[in-house]
Amino acid sequence: MTLSYVFSGFAVGALVGLTGVGGGSLMTPLLTLLFGVSPTVAVGTDLAFASTTKAAGTLAHRVRGTVRWEVVRHLCMGALPAAVLATLGLKYFGALDKEIAHIIRYSIAGSVLLTVVALLFRGRMQAWVIAHPEKQLQGVKLAIATVAVGALLGTLVTISSIGAGAVGATILVLLYPRLSPAEIAGTDIAYAVPLTAIAAFGHWWLGSIDWELLMTLLLGSVPGITIGSLAAKAMPEKVLRGLLATTLTGVAAKMVF
Repeated sequence: MTLSYVFSGFAVGALVGLTGVGGGSLMTPLLTLLFGVSPTVAVGTDLAFASTTKAAGTLAHRVRGTVRWEVVRHLCMGALPAAVLATLGLKYFGALDKEIAHIIRYSIAGSVLLTVVALLFRGRMQAWVIAHPEKQLQGVKLAIATVAVGALLGTLVTISSIGAGAVGATILVLLYPRLSPAEIAGTDIAYAVPLTAIAAFGHWWLGSIDWELLMTLLLGSVPGITIGSLAAKAMPEKVLRGLLATTLTGVAAKMVF
């Protein structure tokens, strides 16, 4: 079983390195469906997994100058308080184990489907926004919208561990269509580090992190994400995103039915 965890960490890490998305969208369903880990423990463990791996990614983007820190600040203003409130909500309803497990399970499925939409239509969304500049928010309205999006993602990520990647990046594309792909990726990863760290700390407080499982997953994911990042340029992005979208659709359907 330990080797299976290592391989799973490697596979998910490689996919994230290749496509830039799929970490929480794959790891949490993988733990629940394939290995029988309870949804609450899967979410908590994946959040700790994400905070560790994305910290390294943020450092790399900071060196390259591809993080828009003002956007990160606005996202965190909404996301971090939302993560704390969502954790308190899980604590308050913690006695209803079966009900909470079902809520988290359906939250995961819904978040996965949002990720599929993000993967398939992000390019078209960006093209439409750029073609209609009158629809773009500016100034204070843009800042308020960014904070609100951060709050939504903070809640979603804390409950399901999914949403900070493809969904967050897609919303950033719509709000900030002039950012380069590298800036979108760097900004998305940077705000996700404190968000997943706070959410992971909350799940540690709730007792829903399997530390041995976490260490085993990281053992595979670190080399996986490194190899995937190096190989990314050689793989057609459309093919990778199509495969990932197909896989995630099947995962969401399996979790619901």
